[in-house]
Amino acid sequence: MHKIVALWAVPRSTSTAFEWMMRQRGDLDCLHEPFGEAWYQGEEPLWHRFTPGDVTTPGLTLTSVWAEIQARAEHGPVFLKDFPHYINHMWHDEFLSHFTHAFLIRDPAKTITSMHHKWPDFHEGEVGFPEQRALFDLLWALNGAPPPVIDSDDLLENPHDMTRAFCGAVGIPFLAQALRWEPGGDPSAHSWWDGGSFHANLAKSTGFTPQKRKYISLDDTPHRVQQVYRRMKPHYDRLYANRIQI
Repeated sequence: MHKIVALWAVPRSTSTAFEWMMRQRGDLDCLHEPFGEAWYQGEEPLWHRFTPGDVTTPGLTLTSVWAEIQARAEHGPVFLKDFPHYINHMWHDEFLSHFTHAFLIRDPAKTITSMHHKWPDFHEGEVGFPEQRALFDLLWALNGAPPPVIDSDDLLENPHDMTRAFCGAVGIPFLAQALRWEPGGDPSAHSWWDGGSFHANLAKSTGFTPQKRKYISLDDTPHRVQQVYRRMKPHYDRLYANRIQI
């Protein structure tokens, strides 16, 4: 089986932009949240806001997704980005041993306000920080060293060097040309959720270029958003303290 690089992220963390960059390389079979599709839309949905009548796909399960990923890895190297909370019940040694693990984190003030903007009724169980931290800690314990962590703000400030560091950490070549692409691409073609409507800005983009770091104030946000933020921040801080720094 070829390498399976898994980028474990949280929603609204610029992870789809990172995935889009990885697609430009041309040397990896890239998958968009394959476990998430089964978690949300499989024949036995696990998401907290599911109601009868929501979209489901007969035959699509977390087990079938894993079988498909392994089948793809028989033919060549695979890159997937996904969220750990979709599969926290599957974290056993044998399963985890198949992946080259890495993490993408983002300030929860930014992810949670973005989630609230897109989905005002989001459930705290969809936010993903506790599971991301738990998987990070588990892999550290199993392997004796922390898996690589990239912070979104660091990436956006210095995409060239941070991407090069990421590639070195997961053992793939750094291809600088992948940081640039033609506008008008269709990231939604790879998204199973809502037609990828939240990828509109990405479709207009031309690559990863340095961006000045921005800060978010929670002062005018709903109490629930601030409460979720306070609960998520310690988990983010744990990974942030162990992020790749250059």
